[in-house]
Amino acid sequence: MLEPAVINPPAFTIARPQPDEYAQYYARYISLVEGEDILSTLDQQRRQTMMLLSGRDEQGGDFRYAPEKWSAKEVLGHICDTERVFAYRALRISRADTTPLEGFEQDDYVRNGPFANRPLADLVEDFIAVRRATLSLLRNLDEAAWMRRGIANKNEVSVRGIAYIIAGHELHHRRILEEKYFAGR
Repeated sequence: MLEPAVINPPAFTIARPQPDEYAQYYARYISLVEGEDILSTLDQQRRQTMMLLSGRDEQGGDFRYAPEKWSAKEVLGHICDTERVFAYRALRISRADTTPLEGFEQDDYVRNGPFANRPLADLVEDFIAVRRATLSLLRNLDEAAWMRRGIANKNEVSVRGIAYIIAGHELHHRRILEEKYFAGR
């Protein structure tokens, strides 16, 4: 697997978003994100999740810790789909597109995603590709773009709020994978 070229950090600081930059629901995700360097955090997460999932067998990918819960593959598919949706929101808002963006129903996305039919290794590769695309988008934003706000799912959100939501959402689900899917396995 090729690592991306080292990219210099922006010449400006991307501070943590303020509570008025995202819907209160997302505070639970943002609170999980440590530090102030969101780009490094996102890149480190890519490596951490890859290490957690690489080498797992298909039985591990199909595992559900309870009958009504998603499989590990479905959790990973959900992480990828959600990041794609949020990165699209960040793109639109960063480009000063003021069109309100609709929400999405995560359970429908998982139910209609072919995650159970894909090898776990393919889903890991998909996560890596999605995260690299997200990082490429975010690393190339100027300072004004990071501060832009738009409406997504009937709530105001900033681009930097979205970046922290992406990181916190991934971390939330990675912890669930570690604790409920792969602990002792």
